[in-house]
Amino acid sequence: MNAVDTFVETLAASGLPPLRGGRHTGEVFRADVVTRRLGPLRMAELVTPAGECFRDERSARAADSALWQVELVTRGRVRAQQGRGTAELGPADLILIDPARPVRFASTATTHVTLLLPRDSLRLRPDDAARLAGVRVPGDRGPAALVFSLARDMVRSLDGFPAGEADRSAAAVTELISAALADRLGQARRPVPDDALRTRITGFISARLADRDLSPAKVAAAHHISVRRLHKLFEDQPLTVAALIRRERLARCHADLAGSGRTVAAVAAGWGFTDPAHFSRLFKATYGYNATALMSKNRAPVDNASPVPSAQDGG
Repeated sequence: MNAVDTFVETLAASGLPPLRGGRHTGEVFRADVVTRRLGPLRMAELVTPAGECFRDERSARAADSALWQVELVTRGRVRAQQGRGTAELGPADLILIDPARPVRFASTATTHVTLLLPRDSLRLRPDDAARLAGVRVPGDRGPAALVFSLARDMVRSLDGFPAGEADRSAAAVTELISAALADRLGQARRPVPDDALRTRITGFISARLADRDLSPAKVAAAHHISVRRLHKLFEDQPLTVAALIRRERLARCHADLAGSGRTVAAVAAGWGFTDPAHFSRLFKATYGYNATALMSKNRAPVDNASPVPSAQDGG
């Protein structure tokens, strides 16, 4: 058995996700691994020569689907490929890897730290974590810089932790990793274009007109933006958010009054107007006639198209 195969077996025996040896440069293969446990976390510091290694479908283990793997480079450069993504990593960078999926690494002579943590311990939604897998996380700033500083010396300083302290420390490390990944996710997400966000908001309003509590504050909260941001989105539109809600509610009332036998008060209340007198004033200001007139059988047919609200309907 050559030195590469021996090292691969050593990695497998340490409990790390399996890798298969690939090409390595240089005549002599020198590598080292130091492994430690910290509560539910498994850690390893690996020193490897320049070369390549990989995990394919045959060597991936189903048991590893319960874990996430975090790689932190402390020396050298690494190219990691998982799925369609390729990440170029340098000192201080880290990357999230799905250990149950194929992956390929190519590197210079490198020192790096591997952390294995329970998949359900990351404070991220599963789809967000999956989106981050294989993406470079720069470790020179923010929470990732703290993760790097901690991991760089952690593997060789974990002896003698009592069980309770180990669990608490592992939780703190996991929380810091979660913060670093969440920060990277926030950087990766592009702001939603204003037009697309307005379209979502108007659709939200249309679907909830019968909600008596529908208001700009409730609309803003549902879209995770401030009320100020909501108003700014609509400042160059014909109607404010409050006026849009009123106009759409009046249009629904107009349609119901023209085609149903319900009373004006019942129709108005059904679309969120709790004050009958206020509703009557708004209806007449918008359509030019009283709501009761629309229900009169001897009234000529009216144009049901929603007119542009008058100035009294502005918000």
